Amino acid sequence: MIALCNQFNFDSFGSCMDEFFQSSDGDVATQVLQFANVSGSDGQYICAKVINKSCPQPTAIKLDLTHYFSKPKPPNARAPPPSGRKSVRVLHLSDFHLDPRYDNGAEADCSQFLCCRDGSVKTSSPNKTVIPAPRWGAFFCDTPYDLAGSVMQAVPELAGVDGSFEWGIFTGDLISHDNDNALGRAYTEYEEVAVFSMIKQIVGSVPVYATLGNHDGWPQAFNTPINLGPSFVGGQFSWNYEHVSSLWEKFDWIDSASQNFAKVHYGAYSMVTKFGLKVISFNTDFWYNDNWFNFVDTENPDISGQFRFIADELQDAEDNHQRVWIIGHVPPGWDGFSALPNPSNLFFQIVTRYSPHVIAEIFFGHNHEDEFAIFYANNATNITVENALMTQWISPSITPLSNLNSGFRAYDVDPVTFNIIDAYTWFSNVTAFEAINNQTKGGAPFEFEYSAREAYGGGINWPTGAPLNATFWHHVTEQWEANPALVETFTAFQGKLSTQTRNCTSSACTTSKICYARSGSQPISALCPFGSEFGSVQ
Repeated sequence: MIALCNQFNFDSFGSCMDEFFQSSDGDVATQVLQFANVSGSDGQYICAKVINKSCPQPTAIKLDLTHYFSKPKPPNARAPPPSGRKSVRVLHLSDFHLDPRYDNGAEADCSQFLCCRDGSVKTSSPNKTVIPAPRWGAFFCDTPYDLAGSVMQAVPELAGVDGSFEWGIFTGDLISHDNDNALGRAYTEYEEVAVFSMIKQIVGSVPVYATLGNHDGWPQAFNTPINLGPSFVGGQFSWNYEHVSSLWEKFDWIDSASQNFAKVHYGAYSMVTKFGLKVISFNTDFWYNDNWFNFVDTENPDISGQFRFIADELQDAEDNHQRVWIIGHVPPGWDGFSALPNPSNLFFQIVTRYSPHVIAEIFFGHNHEDEFAIFYANNATNITVENALMTQWISPSITPLSNLNSGFRAYDVDPVTFNIIDAYTWFSNVTAFEAINNQTKGGAPFEFEYSAREAYGGGINWPTGAPLNATFWHHVTEQWEANPALVETFTAFQGKLSTQTRNCTSSACTTSKICYARSGSQPISALCPFGSEFGSVQ
């Protein structure tokens, strides 16, 4: 693998030795090549995703859903009307990426990955530190403990109602962005304990429903379907599912039945809150394109069985008149950069089957940016306000990496319908961290950024008390079409008001962001005319 990487210049983190050494990703690569059908679709995906896009990525297969749903969608399925009751406050944290190796004063603009570390160097200035890393964080670095402490102090004071929440969600990624050869099982378990313990400290007895991100394991992003080869192959990552699920149970975030399920089902579980809301958490690594095990049996959209699990849980909720939140990490839509076609297409069909009468909201993280994407009926073949069914909320990150401010979010939620009435985001200005480097009291300051209802609802005269549902967000994209300057407002929020955010003033960028916002799966976003070129502000 190392020789092939050097010969053909594979995409790799660091050197080919760093990427494909046995204690890094070489062991996984050889397993994938053993089990994959390299002369068929599997080989096409490997060629497209690993070998510098040398082949075109296969398009989505035609799904056979004849026997996938046990019952047809009820006629005239509708979301319940707003209850009119006082909303409850819900916390949303995502993409923590704690870096316990962060070194104050180290090079923050280094020429290698990850910066703000002992030994970080800028090649053009090897004997002088160009930008010393402030104690609170930097644009090319992950979250130092000092910034983590500032977040933990700010969250209940700024985002809570009287300092508290009714529940919280965490949409993945605890671990720093190191190459796999600089990580390990003990390091991963340490970070999982550290971050979840900090969150537990600020929420107290309030449950937080968490999901696994692509950086929440080792080697990162890799998860095997349990039926892949001998048990020691299919179960090689079970240690992590057992570890995180035991933490969730220890902190009273899930019960023992959910923990027993999660530890043998890739960290996935469902829980019913005291309000009656069902929360379904699943492992999105099974559509993430950096999970090389997804290149085995690529024509099967559900190699893990997770989407069967989600559909069954939603059917149970429909039968029992329950409302559902779904939480994951890697979004299936937006610019479609991270998700594979077949599983994200299957998820899209599941969402359209059970929306909007069962599913109330869907949440992801991963992109580190503030984004949303809409699911439409009939595979989005007719993108109209009448066909807008469901929204995926893509949360901003706590880590500043890369070129972003640090941020977090909270929602006002209808306690009966469980739809979001408003969303609030706070941020901390990374550009100002150097100036407060020597302060002796207080942490990195966080300030209010915006209310989604106020920022986007004025132009469409959205009714008071009506949820910020897919209809609302479709109207927002119509406003963008009528007045492209409004896309610049969204773009500023996308980067959490970072001074490094790329603007969006060209017609190509505006067209792309409208297209991304209307793309609920990878096959749909793949139709956007400029690809993923304008998907990120980083």
